[in-house]
This record gives sequence, C-alpha cells and structure tokens, in this order.
Amino acid sequence: MRSDIMKKGLERTPHRSLMRATGLKDGDFEKPFIGVCNSYTNIVPGHCHLKKVGEIVCEAIREAGGVPYEFNTIAVCDGIAMGHTGMKYSLASREIIADSVETMGSAHPFDAMICIPNCDKVVPGMLMGAMRLNIPTIFASGGPMRAGHTPGAAHDTDFNSIYEGVAARVVGKIDDEQLHELECTACPGAGSCSGMFTANSMNCLCEALGIALPGNGTIAADSPERIDFWRRAAFRIVELAKMENPPRAKDFVTAKSFRNALVLDMAMGGSSNTVLHTLAVANEAGLKVDLKDLDAISRETPNICRLAPSRGEFHIVEQCNKVGGIMAILKEIAKKPGLIDGSAPTISGLTLGEQLAAAPDADGTVIRTLDNAYSEKGGLAILFGNLAENGCVVKAAGVDPKMLTHRGPAVIFESQEEACEGILGGRVKEGDVVVIRYEGPKGGPGMQEMLAPTSYIMGRGLGSSVALITDGRFSGATHGACIGHVSPEAAAGGLIGLVEPGDMIEIDIPNRSVRLDVPDAVLAERRAKWQPREPKIKTGYLAKYASLATSADTGGVLKVR
Repeated sequence: MRSDIMKKGLERTPHRSLMRATGLKDGDFEKPFIGVCNSYTNIVPGHCHLKKVGEIVCEAIREAGGVPYEFNTIAVCDGIAMGHTGMKYSLASREIIADSVETMGSAHPFDAMICIPNCDKVVPGMLMGAMRLNIPTIFASGGPMRAGHTPGAAHDTDFNSIYEGVAARVVGKIDDEQLHELECTACPGAGSCSGMFTANSMNCLCEALGIALPGNGTIAADSPERIDFWRRAAFRIVELAKMENPPRAKDFVTAKSFRNALVLDMAMGGSSNTVLHTLAVANEAGLKVDLKDLDAISRETPNICRLAPSRGEFHIVEQCNKVGGIMAILKEIAKKPGLIDGSAPTISGLTLGEQLAAAPDADGTVIRTLDNAYSEKGGLAILFGNLAENGCVVKAAGVDPKMLTHRGPAVIFESQEEACEGILGGRVKEGDVVVIRYEGPKGGPGMQEMLAPTSYIMGRGLGSSVALITDGRFSGATHGACIGHVSPEAAAGGLIGLVEPGDMIEIDIPNRSVRLDVPDAVLAERRAKWQPREPKIKTGYLAKYASLATSADTGGVLKVR
C-alpha cells in the first residue's frame, strides 16, 4: 500500500507512535489509509452541513475496513463574497485548495482519497489536486440546495431571484416587504445554491468524468438518499484501496471522459465558469484542451436541458433529479452518434455506457428529446474576433433569442463596482453594450464573479436589449447576453483595454463572433498610447496571485515565469 512508506518497518516506529496518539491500534496499520478531504465551514451554505457529512463518511470507511484521516480545505462562498473585495479571492482560492490537497496527500501518503466539495472553486480545486496526487479518488459532493418557495412568485425561487429582486425594488416593481419575503425564502437550507450554477454544474460534470457516482450533482443535500450516496461512496473508495492495482484518478479523467463531460456541459447549458475550470483541470491532468475544442463540441451538441437560471421554473432537485438526473441527460444525448464514448470507465466499476443503460429515458419536458432540442448547438458558445483574439465565452442557452445578434455603442466601466453604480443609476440604455474591464485574473486581480451587474440589467428590464462584455467572469446564476472571459484581458494588453465610449461593438453568437468596429489605424494609435496599469493590490496573496496568473483562455492557471 502507498501508506506503507509512512507506517511500515523499524524506521517508521516513531511515525506509528504519533499515529497511535490519534487513536490507532495494532490492527489498524494493516488497513488502507483513506484521506477524507472535506471543505466544511459554517459560513458557506453549501458547506455548513459538511462536518456531519465527514462524520458519516468516516464512519462508513471504518465499517468498510479502512482508516479515515480527515482534513479540511478552505471554501469561499461566492454569494457572500459577491460585490465587495472578498470576491477577488474566490477564483484565487482554487489554487490554494489544489495546493492543500497536493500538500496533505503528499506529506501523508494516503492509499486513496474521498473528496467532499460542494461550491464553486472547491470542486475544480480538489480535482486539480487529485490530478497531481493521482491516487484512487472518489468525489462525493455535499449536494444541491432545494429551491425556495416564495409566496406570490411565479415559480420556485433561488439565489439569483434575490439579486433580480433587489433591482426590481430599486425601480419600484416590488416593495420592501416583498423583497424581505424573498430574502427569507429563496435559500431554504444547506446545499449548493439551487440551479445550474457553477457549483452544481461542476458536481454534475464529475459524474460524466466518471470520478463520482450517479446522483453526485442532483440528489438533494438534506435527503435520506444523499446519506446513502455518501455511504456508498465511502464503501467504494475502501474497496478500491484494497485492490492490488487500483484505478487512479487519471484513469478516469481521460481524453474520452473529458469529452463526455464537455458534451454534458453543452447539453445541459452549464455555467460559463465550467469552461475556466475544465481548462485548468485538463492542464493538471496533462490533457490538451483549448477553447476551439470546446466550441467544436458545442457546435455538435444539441442543448436538451435548461434549468434555472436559463429556465426559472425548472430546478436541479425538484425537476431534474426526479426525471433521472445527469445519467438521463447523457442517455438521451448519446443517441446522437459520436457524442458520448460509452466505453469510458467510471468509479462505480461500470462503464459510462453501462450506467446509462439503467437510466430512464428523457421525459420530454425537463429533459427534451433530440428531435425537440432547445437548439441544435450547445448551451455554451465560444466567440472569437478582434475584441477577443484568444476567445471568450457566453452561456448561449440563457440568451434571449432577440439578443443572439446585437450591435450597439460601448458604455465603459473600469470595475464591477463602477458598473453596478452606473447600471442602477440609469447610465445604461436600451441597445447599449456594457463593457467591464480590468477584471481578469491579473487585472482584477482574481477575476471576480459579477452576478450583481448582470442581475441589475435583468431587474431593470434591459435583458432583451442590452449586452455585456468583460474580461472578468460571471456567476453560474447569470443569464442574458453576457459575454465573459475575454482573452487577452485588458491588464495583459488585450484590445478590450482600448475600447472607448461610444465605439460600436458587434456580437454574433450564432456565428461565434465578437468584434470592435473601429478602424485598424485608429486602434494602432490607441495601442501606441496604452500603458500597463499599476497593480490594484500590491501586497499579500492577491499580489502573488496576480504576478503568476494567466488569462482566462488557459483556465486562469498560475505559471511560474
């Protein structure tokens, strides 16, 4: 066993003595040591129940004949960090999490590992760390939150509903009492925020990658079925650890499983942040995936499922899980030849194709059939053009059809905070293209999510007439004609830094184009005058992060220069 290097032999007597201080007995040293990577913290609703989950998992590991060693990573709640300096630490926390997993699993060589993530950066961060360790690994997330039931609402509510409610209150569409009712009911309990936001998107992708059991992304966090799910995952990881030559993390996260996951992402219209994270995980797995690959997959993949926020009346627990969840989506999309490779192995011991065979057929409403797809192309689209030479991303499934093509004058904001003030203050009119720049990994720094400005656009009734483009990124709750991840970013000298107020910007999502309509000679004059800006933050972790961060087209990974 891998753990023998720290527990076997005469020279490891001191090591065993220290382990006995933690409660181990003679017979325990013959058992596999299982790292239980937990992300519990009680400030994050997606993680506030994970202390109990860790106890359930550790107990099941002991029952199965293993020795659990639990350790924690950090977790940033994007919703609570949103709209202030704290959000700059969100994406940056992904690298700390990956480093923590690598550090704990290397300093204490576990035989296998079970990861208990839930929210946005924790899932990819743990995946990146798991790729570095490359030991038998299962992901068993904390599970999604149930949708809220708000009196008077047209349908179930969620975290995004509250932001739109704030904007609706500003313009007088609802009153204080209605907004307070929404605040108190939209997020009813523990779990990753209800809807196909980043956390749930990533947890669903883990199923397609084969590194999580079916149900990882859709079984409610507070359900008895979830407890059974956690226990099954714990028993399975011990079973793997006891094998003579067990499959390791990279045996599941392969080129074929990565393609399966990307097809799922397009079919279900996942968060645009999945692009950023899948590129980063692929980098750690040694796989070559770029934005052009993602766009090629999107062009082939019909969009057959739209959950909140793309379609507000459908939520991940209440509707998607009840009709078969992720395996049912994959089963339907696999009917189109060449999209899904059913031979990909999964952590359950079955191939993906064998798992799909047991899934129910598409119900036709929540999960549409191929002959009645929302669109023939995927839910995410990668755009290129002079404004984004290395590409940018839009959640096409969440765009009003009237905004799939748009031409309008630029209204420029140099930060998210300035944009929020300007949108709520009436600076943005019908037909405009909002440009928010210097919010990329380097320029932000940290590429903070921007749910507030996009929600304010929606709340002011401009969702079908205003586009937004940024070198930053959006929350998975964002919908509308919102284009993010513009690369190169402004801080790296990208063209987005040269846009001036009133410049015309042309967006053509069906033809994958985004273009600044300014003569080349004029742009050359502007570039000659452009100077890199002073870093916004010069001390602490974010200063170190900014000095190493790459643009979004590479996943925003850190590279030592």
